[in-house]
Amino acid sequence: MLGTVEKYLLEKIRNEKSIHITLVDPEKISSKQASIVAQNSSQSGTAAIMIGGSTFVSQNHLNSVVRSIKETVEIPVILFPNNITGINQNADAIWFMSLLNSVDPYFLMGAQILGAPLIKKLDLEPISLGYIIVGEGGTAGIIGKALPIPYSKPELAVAHALAGQYLGMHFIYLEGGSGTKTPVPSKIIRAVKNVLTVPLIVGGGIKNKDQAIAAVSAGADIIVTGNIIERNDATQKMSEIINEIRGK
Repeated sequence: MLGTVEKYLLEKIRNEKSIHITLVDPEKISSKQASIVAQNSSQSGTAAIMIGGSTFVSQNHLNSVVRSIKETVEIPVILFPNNITGINQNADAIWFMSLLNSVDPYFLMGAQILGAPLIKKLDLEPISLGYIIVGEGGTAGIIGKALPIPYSKPELAVAHALAGQYLGMHFIYLEGGSGTKTPVPSKIIRAVKNVLTVPLIVGGGIKNKDQAIAAVSAGADIIVTGNIIERNDATQKMSEIINEIRGK
């Protein structure tokens, strides 16, 4: 049975064809700043707020950031954990994700086994996600002990994505790495989308509307941006991206 937040995301995709989600890294932001970012993002038309990062942050600070955002916006707040310490009771949902190209069983299934009882206890909505790191990989690739898929090997990305879908994952996420110089290329997005029947999320390195349009035109259902919220013109850039990808 699909949960409330997952139904919301699927309906937004059906109605708008492609949507935007804002990623907030609690390691880089105060709770007050997080509240402002969430408010600006919501007003710009972002569909949801994701909270998480590749490095470690205290659970007290995470709790403060999540609560601050929840008190500010009405759109869903979805946890994007790098470990079980990223679970928080104040969010609406959590990406229940497996890093499909990690060489460490902990990130494939170990953390999920440890976290599942707590997610159940806190009554968080789990949304099944196959997470695939491509290109540079960035910090997420290092922390998750992944073997990033080269941009020159779209067939490997396809194989990983299909495996995730066949295992029953409801969303597939191609991650180029936070702050990467080159976003996930259209050829990889297109190749993966051509074999999927579940929504495709693309993130990492998307800094402007042209890059966002390229990803959406290639087949991305959800665009995730994070680093642009640190810019002085973040609200303008985000509005441009969201306005351009709608209906593409």
